[in-house]
Amino acid sequence: MHPKMKFRYAMVCASNQNRSMEAHALLQKRGFDVRSYGTGAHVKLPGPSIKEPNIYKFGTPYRTMFEDLKSKDPELYKRNGLLHMLRRNLAIKEAPQRWQENAGDGVFDIILTFESRVFDIVIEDLQNRGFSLMKSVLVVNIDVKDNHEGAAAGARLALEFCRLVESVDSWEDEIDNIVQKFEKHHNRRPIYSIGFY
Repeated sequence: MHPKMKFRYAMVCASNQNRSMEAHALLQKRGFDVRSYGTGAHVKLPGPSIKEPNIYKFGTPYRTMFEDLKSKDPELYKRNGLLHMLRRNLAIKEAPQRWQENAGDGVFDIILTFESRVFDIVIEDLQNRGFSLMKSVLVVNIDVKDNHEGAAAGARLALEFCRLVESVDSWEDEIDNIVQKFEKHHNRRPIYSIGFY
């Protein structure tokens, strides 16, 4: 039985496929209240060449993508790990969700992004929503390579950061200490901003 977590978390990357889903899976396993999203215009997965990506709409079920890639070239997509990744994803939730279209999912305390461009989009989106609740939200970016190894490392970093957040009573009062501890331990400095709902 996991202890009750204090905060609600969102993991965000570009396509809600790799980095955010790896972190979502790990945090969920550890008992965190976590959701995941992407910020791109659509979901993009590698194809047979750089010029031929597989593009899907947000909301397309992971199972549909899995079946589509399997029918196109099962060997290629098995070898590059996409079928494995999609199998993991469909065990967590039905389909990738776009951050900008899911305001109805409620309010988060902590939002973690995995690249600075995504971080900027989330900050801008929060500002555009207006501050009707005046509830603060911590938005943190930890840059992570968008490959299977990078996503696995990023998920462990996200878990560590979230554990540090959970260890304090008020992240608002302790954020500088949390970031310093994290940086000292991992030799990486996350960037952060405080937004509002």
